[in-house]
Amino acid sequence: MPLLLIYLPDSFRKPSVNQPATTFAISDLAREFDITPRTIRFWEDQGILAPEREGSKRVFTRRDRARLKMALRGKRLGLSLAEIKDLIGMYESTEDETPQLLECLRVMEKRRAALEQQREDIEAMLGEIDQFETLCRQELARREASKPEGGQSPLAGVQRP
Repeated sequence: MPLLLIYLPDSFRKPSVNQPATTFAISDLAREFDITPRTIRFWEDQGILAPEREGSKRVFTRRDRARLKMALRGKRLGLSLAEIKDLIGMYESTEDETPQLLECLRVMEKRRAALEQQREDIEAMLGEIDQFETLCRQELARREASKPEGGQSPLAGVQRP
């Protein structure tokens, strides 16, 4: 299976005559993906999953499992719910996957740019924190130097990272 974010191989779109109809209970999927049943119900409410029903019991197909896996991957990558739904939904509409692949690349480029900007912002903030810590230590050292003998140091208990 390609390492694409949102990739639905044909076997997940259309069940083959040769494939057994594997189904999963909500507890099976929750255990496999280390999530709660409530999380799975959330994805169902959002239209990502469409389990069949046997009475009050949800019965998930291999297609549901694949869609859940892709939704969770999209979430880990920081995609919005709308982006996840759009990317998964695109695979329902056509046999030519070129537009889906192009859209996936566009979304990933946008996400990468946002993460790189966040990294730059974090580096700038850390630099400012370093400067402020240096100023605080210098002021404490100045006060320590001007303190009379025998008094407790204001630096007592302050550790340098």
